[in-house]
Amino acid sequence: MTLIGVISDTHLAKPTRELASLVNPGSVFGDASFIIHCGDIMDLSVLEAFAPKRVVAVCGNMDGHAIANALPAKTVERVERIAIGIIHGWGPRENLEARILPEFAQLEVDAICYGHTHTPASHYREGILLFNPGSFMSGTVGLLEVDKGISGRIVRL
Repeated sequence: MTLIGVISDTHLAKPTRELASLVNPGSVFGDASFIIHCGDIMDLSVLEAFAPKRVVAVCGNMDGHAIANALPAKTVERVERIAIGIIHGWGPRENLEARILPEFAQLEVDAICYGHTHTPASHYREGILLFNPGSFMSGTVGLLEVDKGISGRIVRL
């Protein structure tokens, strides 16, 4: 089994002690193989909080030019036989999932991790796990478990 930490909407100007503590042994991301950040990072240095873990991140609608130039708007990460689409999202919260699903239609993903709404979500739609860890600033992150399939769990900090 592979455990993946998922976070979004950190909205931080620099890494904080609280953010870095998420990867400490025994903490929520302590056993994670890597971290997914679904955007609205605000400063690339924020991703350093997760060292030494590998981070797969996308830019969000609130991220500036430096992040937009350094990170893709969307990507796909493969873990074993599972394909995970990663995107931030845009526009109104209503119907966001309907807007992001077509972004991965040709890529045959098993799950889509997204942010933007600050509202945690973990459910299947059209056979795809739609997973939003909520917002770090609001006190939620997520964990994905990849085994023969993929499942998600929201964690309140």
